[in-house]
Amino acid sequence: MTRAAPATGPRLRAALPSLPGPGSVWWLAGVAAAFSVSQLLFVSSRLGLSWDEAVYVSQVSVHAPAAYFDAARARGVPLLVAPVTLLTSSVMALRVYLSAASGLALLGALWVWRSLRPAWVLALAGVAFGGLWVAQYYGPQAMPDGWVALSGLAAVGFFLRAVTGQGRRGALAGLTVSLALAALFRPGDAVFLAAPLALAVIIVRGWRRWPVLACVLAGTAVGAAEWVIEAYLRFGGPLARLHAASREQGGLGLHVALWAELRAVNGPTLCRPCTIGWRYPELSLWWLALPALVTLGVLAARRAGWLGSSALAAACGLSLAAQYLFLVGYAAPRFLLPAYALLAIPVADCLGWLARGIRPDLREALVPVVAAFLIAQLVVQHLVLDHEAAGTVIFHEDYSRVVADLRHLGVRPPCLIKGEQYIPIAFYAGCASAPGAAAVLATGDHMAVLAYSGQQPPGYARHWVRYRLPGTGVLHLAAYLPVR
Repeated sequence: MTRAAPATGPRLRAALPSLPGPGSVWWLAGVAAAFSVSQLLFVSSRLGLSWDEAVYVSQVSVHAPAAYFDAARARGVPLLVAPVTLLTSSVMALRVYLSAASGLALLGALWVWRSLRPAWVLALAGVAFGGLWVAQYYGPQAMPDGWVALSGLAAVGFFLRAVTGQGRRGALAGLTVSLALAALFRPGDAVFLAAPLALAVIIVRGWRRWPVLACVLAGTAVGAAEWVIEAYLRFGGPLARLHAASREQGGLGLHVALWAELRAVNGPTLCRPCTIGWRYPELSLWWLALPALVTLGVLAARRAGWLGSSALAAACGLSLAAQYLFLVGYAAPRFLLPAYALLAIPVADCLGWLARGIRPDLREALVPVVAAFLIAQLVVQHLVLDHEAAGTVIFHEDYSRVVADLRHLGVRPPCLIKGEQYIPIAFYAGCASAPGAAAVLATGDHMAVLAYSGQQPPGYARHWVRYRLPGTGVLHLAAYLPVR
């Protein structure tokens, strides 16, 4: 018998499933879908609402009265979640909605760049950003950082298309809307994003188009208008609101937070004050290598004819990172999400050059190495994600246990809760959480003040009845109720 010849060349390609071409938008769709699915599988079904989420969601919720909206916040997140929270109090419905929306937003932001890069390079950028644990962790959460990140990525893409004449009218409109959205979610970040864009119009001769500068300024101003109006209505003006926000953040000014952000890169989600040691240094190598990867990416982009776009993305990313590395005295991994989204472009340029731009003999040796490191990075990020999500789930489960204990004690809506962790617990219970002792004393019997075990309550509650809340596993709280 004669052995059949092996399938080679055209026969082998016909026998294998065809892959999308390097310019196919299916690369972008696949990355965006994976981003949403990973959130649904590993984060959203397990996570309750955090303190910050309770503040944002309560502004547009039918479940509980609105929590105090402090000076440092903006109204973008409440507007984003309103279509769900005005209809249902289901946290799962909110998580599914935000997971799907963040995946679509990633697809849209990468789509803006499709005339500036091959789709497979943009897919690498999507993996570099969407594969981070902090991007997946906050994707389904009602928090502003990820939305600033994706708005900023789209804004820079529209800017580049506008200054190079690619669909100019649509690009100008997209630039204005993207910057307005970034400012609606977080005005301070929008300013640090708009500044390098405005400077680029002025400094780069080939980009000196004044309608583009007008759109940069107009988009930022329109998005920040609500914040400014609210500043006059509630805080005595923008400067007074900035001072109030600075006090709430521990005083904004010159702070070298590089070391704090490095210690928090693998968690905790909030490092304030950041007194922990450096957790899992071996898992932080990507963060230390990021400046080198960005530099190599810009150099590689120069050879590919993408120097301007790669350098601008890097400049905007560094500008967004600078405020949290040098102006804020504490750390949180989510603060750097807008920077990561833009720095993913030069990182993808670097990876793309290693995959396609070097000599063929070197490419055969380097491509498997780069692929192995990329897979290892995704695995490491998933391990950190699983660890942080599991810890958060345990913490948030205590909120539900505290609420059950309070209801057993007779605290039901209409009610008011103050003390430790009062905002999320009040939201879970459907209670108010207005500040001030006067509000507490005006609500009758349906109130409670929470304090950690061994901690004294506020003066107005010193003679109230103390009840231990036995259901808590992490918080170890006691409730003080008025004498009836």
